[in-house]
Amino acid sequence: MSIFEKLQGTGVALVTPFNQDGSIDFESYKKLIDYVVDGGCNYVVTLGTTGEAPVLDKDEKIKIINTTYEYVNERVPVVVGVGGNYTASVLNDLHQLPLESATAVLSVSPYYSKPSQEGIYLHYKAVAETSPKPVILYNVPGRTGRDVSVDTVVRLAREVSNIIGIKDASGDVGTGIRLLKHCPDSFMIISGDDPLAVSQIACGMSGVISVAANAFPHRFSEMITAALDNNFQKANKINADLLEAYDLMFCENNPAGIKAFLTEMNLIENHLRLPGVPLSASHHQKVKNFLASYKS
Repeated sequence: MSIFEKLQGTGVALVTPFNQDGSIDFESYKKLIDYVVDGGCNYVVTLGTTGEAPVLDKDEKIKIINTTYEYVNERVPVVVGVGGNYTASVLNDLHQLPLESATAVLSVSPYYSKPSQEGIYLHYKAVAETSPKPVILYNVPGRTGRDVSVDTVVRLAREVSNIIGIKDASGDVGTGIRLLKHCPDSFMIISGDDPLAVSQIACGMSGVISVAANAFPHRFSEMITAALDNNFQKANKINADLLEAYDLMFCENNPAGIKAFLTEMNLIENHLRLPGVPLSASHHQKVKNFLASYKS
């Protein structure tokens, strides 16, 4: 099976559960892995933004990666998030993190410093040349403060062989359409927006890396499979049923929303590391109300 077949469909950006004292709750993390794999997700992504990677130290990241490999136990592919806004530090992580069993690396574009497109291109070129695994770009301008332009993505897709795809969380369907038009056919365009995933698959994307699939793996993966099978009547129905959940997951910040859902489903405890804080009481009540009325 090619890497493109392995990473088609529903990937889930795993949260990192914490105990009340702030330590990593590995037992809940294992329970969550079982929940999403048994629920039909096609692969897992660890150490993404949803996993609160920026507030984890190097030793914790190594332990999370190894726990993911060991507990997934080759049931599904594992993608590891390795990114940042200091290129040399990202290259150092690529050397030091245990990536031998990863299928690919997901690397967010440099944030906060707002580099030029040339700076973004050179950053990703260096990442790809250093990475022992294929690299998936991650464009999420709402978090990074700088869009990775279509021209830059196309340039990387054509010129850097170890870059195999992009997670597009630009929130702009038009951007995805232009990527699909101009990138090589072998270059994966993956949705990074849960509410838009069905529409983006209709345009030609290969699947999604999802936040919502942490809580609704069966229904969400069923929706994505239906969309990939061109059964948009079924996919749109499932998507409509989840629209309120998407809104609640992102109403304050990610992963506060999804952690509120997982807490109410008794999968994790509701703890984040500062500056992240749990969902406000009023929105948390709306999560409870949604789950009480949701019919899967």
